[in-house]
Amino acid sequence: MSKKAYEICKGCGAEAEDFVALTYDQRLLRRKKLTTIAGAAVFVDLPQTVSIAEGDGFTCEDRTVIGVRAAEEELYAITGETVTRYAWHIGNRHTPCEIASDRLVIQRDPVLKAMLEQLGAEVTEIMAPFSPEGGAYGHGRTMGHDHGGHDHGGHDHGHTHEPGHSHDHDHGHSHTHDHSHDHDHSHDHGHSHHHHHHD
Repeated sequence: MSKKAYEICKGCGAEAEDFVALTYDQRLLRRKKLTTIAGAAVFVDLPQTVSIAEGDGFTCEDRTVIGVRAAEEELYAITGETVTRYAWHIGNRHTPCEIASDRLVIQRDPVLKAMLEQLGAEVTEIMAPFSPEGGAYGHGRTMGHDHGGHDHGGHDHGHTHEPGHSHDHDHGHSHTHDHSHDHDHSHDHGHSHHHHHHD
């Protein structure tokens, strides 16, 4: 038996008779077929893409509520002496981050792991529900994409600085030429001195 859900209700998951367990990425949705913990199929068809938090629910056509739980997923737990510094680097990349008093939690990303370890962090693989800071889940990822495009534009701008390099080269070349001219002059001087000796 399948149900259809056309709306979400914030914070009503506690009243639900059945639940769906969704990862962080799955909690950003508009149209999706979900399977509940009890094995029921739910077709979600929302007016727009929304991010759903643990504790929210889908209101179905028959007015029943399907609650949302954060599913366990593969994450990194980040600990170390300067957790706030690590949080700054993670935030700078628009990466979703769950912040606790003594650790940070992010989705697994080998590039970020390498960067954090270089900063002195301890990075541990864990399986846990993921509920990062901030409600606009999708917005952070969209901003991250735009940010990357901006960096690319900056790179192209830096590349046009090449003419300055060739100018330095020309300057060095003319300097070498002047030097060889001085050398010729001293050679002539030596030759005339030899001629004088012959007389």
